[in-house]
Amino acid sequence: MKRNLIFITLFAFLSVLLTVPALAQTATVKGICKDAQGNPVTDAQVVWHNNDNGRTFNLKTNKKGEYFSLGIEPGKYTVTLSKDGKELDKVNNYPVSSDEMNLDFDLKKSQEQAVQDTAKKQGMTPEQVKQAQEAQANNQKYNANIKVANDKLKAASAQLETAATAAKSGDTATANTNYDGAISTLNETAQLVPNEDLVWFKLGAAYTDSARVQTDAAERTKRYSDAYTDFQKAIDLRKTAMSNASSQKPAQAGKAPEVSDQTRLAAYYDNLGSAASKTGKSAEAAEAYKQALALDPTHAGHYYVNMGIALMNAPADPNAHKESLDAFDKAIAADPNNADAYYFKGSGQMQSVTMDSSGKMI
Repeated sequence: MKRNLIFITLFAFLSVLLTVPALAQTATVKGICKDAQGNPVTDAQVVWHNNDNGRTFNLKTNKKGEYFSLGIEPGKYTVTLSKDGKELDKVNNYPVSSDEMNLDFDLKKSQEQAVQDTAKKQGMTPEQVKQAQEAQANNQKYNANIKVANDKLKAASAQLETAATAAKSGDTATANTNYDGAISTLNETAQLVPNEDLVWFKLGAAYTDSARVQTDAAERTKRYSDAYTDFQKAIDLRKTAMSNASSQKPAQAGKAPEVSDQTRLAAYYDNLGSAASKTGKSAEAAEAYKQALALDPTHAGHYYVNMGIALMNAPADPNAHKESLDAFDKAIAADPNNADAYYFKGSGQMQSVTMDSSGKMI
């Protein structure tokens, strides 16, 4: 009995000894992940996929961009860094031995290497490579600014909503404070992402809304003038974006722009026309409404009414009065139920009425 116990104990001991080498055949992996700006990539997924046996290890980075894991089997691995479902970087056939392995991800270096590899394949000169790297760095910085810009847009929208509510209730002081705050925030946003037409449009709209609560005529005119400049900037950027999109799709050459693009651009022209009219630029206003009409004919009645109002207010232009009445007629033809068209046409007709000495219409 004692002999059997010794045998069992010896067998168990040998079993432990035999399993020690198996446990030793694993590695520790760790690394630090940084984005193109050198900041840690937090809450990202680092997936180690063993190409030999198909086993996968899913790791996650901490607030410092670090990841760590024990028990990784030796072999060749495909290691992928991703965040929010988007692959950021990948290393193929990475060898893991029975030691501590350190694999860092530096997106700046990876992207620079990718540019160099592409340049080598395409036979680019060193100067061309440098230009490509600079362009890539600028794009990365711009994309990083997009997130900050979105946060600022949300803040500005909240300020504009508060300002509009205050203006409606007659609280001019609160309205001005929030309008000015929103304008400041939107100006900062425009400097961060100067190529985003929507930001310039929102800035122009903020100037327009704030102008309505100004008691000083000069300040009111200045704000409408600033709005005009920003709306024009938005138009130029949107037209450039539409042109670039068209040129990148040669198969669609000659095809009309997307309806959403046309409607958006029409809205920009509509607001440009309003700002032009408020600053005494009647001809520019009428032209802006014509552009909006061409882009968005389904809302012809709206644009014709605005055009008629702008022409009605044209100073010392003998033809403008007739053109304004024609615009109102076209608005009515486009939409017979457009009450504004009838009202402003009647107002325009009253301006041309001649009275005799007794006050009767001639």
